[in-house]
Amino acid sequence: MTDDNPLFRGGIKPINLGLETFHRALKDQGVDAVHVDWRPPSAALALLAQLDNAAIDAANQDCVRKVIDSMPVLVDIRRASEAVPGMEKNVILHAGPPVTWERMCGPVRGAVMGALIYEGLAKTPEDAAVLAASGKIRFDSCHHHSTVGPMAGVVSHSMYVFDVLNDGFGNHGFCTLNEGLGKVLRFGAFGPDVIKRLRWMEEVLAPGLKKAVLSSGGINVRNLTAQALQMGDECHNRNVAATNLLIKELTPHLLATDLDKSTIADIFKFMAGNVHFYLNLSMAACKAATDTMLGAKGTTLVCTMARNGTEIGIRLAAMPDRWFTAPSGMPVGLFFPGFTQADANPDLGDSTVSEVAGIGGFAMASAPAIVQFVGGHPEDAVRYTREMFEICAARHSHYKMPTLDFAGTPVGVDVRKVVETGITPIINTGIAHREPGVGQVGAGLLNAPMSMFEEALKALAAV
Repeated sequence: MTDDNPLFRGGIKPINLGLETFHRALKDQGVDAVHVDWRPPSAALALLAQLDNAAIDAANQDCVRKVIDSMPVLVDIRRASEAVPGMEKNVILHAGPPVTWERMCGPVRGAVMGALIYEGLAKTPEDAAVLAASGKIRFDSCHHHSTVGPMAGVVSHSMYVFDVLNDGFGNHGFCTLNEGLGKVLRFGAFGPDVIKRLRWMEEVLAPGLKKAVLSSGGINVRNLTAQALQMGDECHNRNVAATNLLIKELTPHLLATDLDKSTIADIFKFMAGNVHFYLNLSMAACKAATDTMLGAKGTTLVCTMARNGTEIGIRLAAMPDRWFTAPSGMPVGLFFPGFTQADANPDLGDSTVSEVAGIGGFAMASAPAIVQFVGGHPEDAVRYTREMFEICAARHSHYKMPTLDFAGTPVGVDVRKVVETGITPIINTGIAHREPGVGQVGAGLLNAPMSMFEEALKALAAV
């Protein structure tokens, strides 16, 4: 029957409308299909006509220029109690928007319990859970303290943090040192091996690196990130080149310290064995850069995007005291042996400061190998970056991508463009087990939900 119909003589070629996952499933089966990236228009679209868009465009350019011109420099490694504003003994900072103990997800609870044991405030996980629920511990968002934390994001009094100065602007960004992958505190693990590693980091790693950093006179983090982006990293979930560059930068200064050879060897071994060591330093640098937007008037740019495993939230440069939130999404990706999607916790962590600063998921075109860790196809990495151009106010003049003819990375998420295009920020992320105490089980991708951008636009239109 179809042979007589000229419409079908060339064979059937499916057209997928909307969800890219359906198109990818067809491609995986060898089907030649066309994908049309269509999204239904947002109900908040009409609000755009109420805004003075010419004035906003000018304000946005002034605002994003501060991020681009930022010069984050690692100047010290200090205890959180000495460096982080408002860091008291009974304070535990966490990733994402503010959340109470009762609403915390499993991995954040696990990290809190581990931190309380590490601080000597509790002896067992059970004691730690009782203390956490007692009201004697004050929880707050890292972002309220010039700080960011990956995954659970937990920062406590005695932990050491990278101290990154934004040279020229004078503000600082802080982040703990990276423990590695798997069963680690930031993924909600709290066993004896986790506490032992944290103690070694406090007593050996951090003091040793501190000596090297002070000897160096400061390490330019922006330059390291710029180099790494041209060497196959995107500096969120792929930090292979960046970690090696950091080790190279620290080597002569570590060797010049009074540390014995065995200690120096242990420090090198730890950093070299953890390809994500650079991530936390990069996050502190991104925090120092994006905090330059806080309080900027007349803009529609996002200055914060973060998740706590219960909610994801954004803050606007023009309204930094208000969080716009939605339920945390579920990453879809690749899992370690023995784990499946059913084990995954909803998305969490402050590491999306990377995307706000113009790297990470926004720079995936520089890191096609990232898909081996988070899933997908190499061409997806380029497509994700091209999509982010559509919702950003500028291109970074220091962060260039060789695969796109050295175009600058997209930077400055504009809520107007998000609502207008229906495109939301792409996030590449680690995946934590939903239960406390287990740790990391994989890595994946997801998009931020539209609803919080719509609510943010409504708030801007009401001003």
